[in-house]
Amino acid sequence: MADAVSDAVRYEASGHIAVITLNRPAARNAVNHEVAVGLESAIDTLENDPDVWVGVLCANSDGQPRPVFCAGADLKAIEAGQLDTLMTARGGFAGFVFRERTKPIVVAVDGLATAGGLEIVLAADLVVASTRSAFGLAEVKRNLVASSGGLFRLPRVVGQAVALDAILTGEPIDAARAYALGLVSRLVEPGESRAEALRLAEQIAAAAPLAVRASRRIVRAAATEDDATLRAMSDQEFNRLLDTQDTKEGLTAFMEKRPPRWSGR
Repeated sequence: MADAVSDAVRYEASGHIAVITLNRPAARNAVNHEVAVGLESAIDTLENDPDVWVGVLCANSDGQPRPVFCAGADLKAIEAGQLDTLMTARGGFAGFVFRERTKPIVVAVDGLATAGGLEIVLAADLVVASTRSAFGLAEVKRNLVASSGGLFRLPRVVGQAVALDAILTGEPIDAARAYALGLVSRLVEPGESRAEALRLAEQIAAAAPLAVRASRRIVRAAATEDDATLRAMSDQEFNRLLDTQDTKEGLTAFMEKRPPRWSGR
């Protein structure tokens, strides 16, 4: 069954597996209001369909000279003061990163996942990536912080030292290192991540679905203890920085494709 949840998010179910596709390739699949609402709707559809047991989340990179899974928040929306349109009440950023779910989601990455794009990846359950993929939190380059889970989820996966290196420099972790560190569960050749994610989803769907969900719930609970406190801290810092001169400068410099001129204010 195919269902275009919106132009920006596609949903297709076949057997026990649903494929959700971010579909803003011209905008590097950046999250705008349509993506947030569409992704939340897709998760609703997956969760409410008793015949669908596993989800695969991927992205359309057609026409991109350098493939991008997701570039994070649409900075035009932030600059316009429309940050809240990128959130939903149940899912947070992209309608997904803090969404309570029962069914496992495998994310297929074939390119760059940066800023909120990496936070979407970290909110999924398993990551299949191609060798041309990379994973970063570039917020410090815009005088922002990764307030949608990245600052506490990335250290849990790759360790504090590696995470701080990536977070404080804004430089991404390449796919081979991400695989060695455990962020990526399966590493494949370029163009093969979606197919491999489907193979993994089929293996999961072949197992007992209730046992899969129960096992996932326990593992996730162990990995996300005290997220509420960490989320509140992330939100506080994000909001504190949002109204500063340097945030405006960082966003403007990005749009103008020039190095930012920081003032510390």
